[in-house]
Amino acid sequence: MAGLSLKCGDCGALLKSVEEAQEHAELTSHSNFSESTEAVLNLVCSACGKPCRSKTESDLHTKRTGHTEFVDKTLEAAKPISLEVPKVATDSEEAVAADSSRQSEEMVVPEVDKKLLEELEAMGFPTARATRALHFSGNNSLEAAVNWVVEHEADPDIDQMPMVPVNSHVEAPKPSLTPEEMKLKAQELRERARKKKEEEEKRTEREREKERIRVGKELLEAKHIEEENERKRLLALRKAEKEEEKRAREKIRQKLEEDKAERRRRLGLPPEDPAAVKPSAPVVEEKKSSLPVRPATKSELMRECLRSLKQNHKDDDAKVKRAFQTLLTYVGNVARNPDEEKFRKIRLNNQTFQDRVGSLKGGVEFFAICGFEKVEGDQFLFLSRDKVDMQVLNSAGSELNSAINNPFFGVL
Repeated sequence: MAGLSLKCGDCGALLKSVEEAQEHAELTSHSNFSESTEAVLNLVCSACGKPCRSKTESDLHTKRTGHTEFVDKTLEAAKPISLEVPKVATDSEEAVAADSSRQSEEMVVPEVDKKLLEELEAMGFPTARATRALHFSGNNSLEAAVNWVVEHEADPDIDQMPMVPVNSHVEAPKPSLTPEEMKLKAQELRERARKKKEEEEKRTEREREKERIRVGKELLEAKHIEEENERKRLLALRKAEKEEEKRAREKIRQKLEEDKAERRRRLGLPPEDPAAVKPSAPVVEEKKSSLPVRPATKSELMRECLRSLKQNHKDDDAKVKRAFQTLLTYVGNVARNPDEEKFRKIRLNNQTFQDRVGSLKGGVEFFAICGFEKVEGDQFLFLSRDKVDMQVLNSAGSELNSAINNPFFGVL
């Protein structure tokens, strides 16, 4: 399937064309681009018609203007991307193309004004360059020829003698200037071209600086929005954990009530008066989160792995607790000594390791989430130095401490 966009491998931005990728590279210094089948998002504001190319951009627009309704026109605007860089033909290239179409005709050096040619040569221009400048500038004036040289001085064929069909003829006026006037005119033209170039460079630099500031502000606002969403997600997770603990306590209380009733039945005692028994608190129904579905984070994967390990071995709490403490020791050693390879390499067939962690379903998987990989024919678990992530290790320590100290962890 043909690509619909170019994706920046450094920041994930989607770009519609090669020109946009080049501008993005100039602004951000990113250079890792690849063709993608994902179309560039095109959300059009129903109120003002502003197009937004990402959800973050639409959120920013809503925050600034209060407009909340957008029409998704992504599929209408999507089309295969062209990876060819458009090429703008120069005057000399157009002339060469015209010359090649008339290969059957005899080609000669074009006739130019000899006095103008002598004046250009006196100013220090080579004969071929002066002839080419007079020919392509219309053979009208010294100023036009010098301007043409300044504008095309980077052309690869600037010093090649131009060729035209034998029948072509250019008539031109014959102005005459003294040597002093020629020098002054040349100096004036060069100074004018230099100033024009400097002004253009300053204007371009100002535009680039404005674009950098705009992009910086948008990235900052997008970061703030992302942090706010992350904070809300963490609050929702904490609330879910508290509700889980509450449900676990209620389940334990109900189990105790059932055991108490069973003992009274075995002893031949009448059941307790339901009116004297405090009504059990209703089980709190789990509320569905209104937050958008997101991929599981490292912490969530660790928590689920530890919960699964406890569920798989729920009949042996001591063994589970010892496994959690062993995992915490391994993780703590790496966090405190990240440069020590002996703490980042674990032999899988070590009997102590097998007894405490390796033989339990979920133990090796927890190391994989932390970044460990099997090496040397699956004989070792190894965490390379460049993959040591202190944030991941700290999260692992927090999840293990919670699993060890929370009596209701993994009950449900």
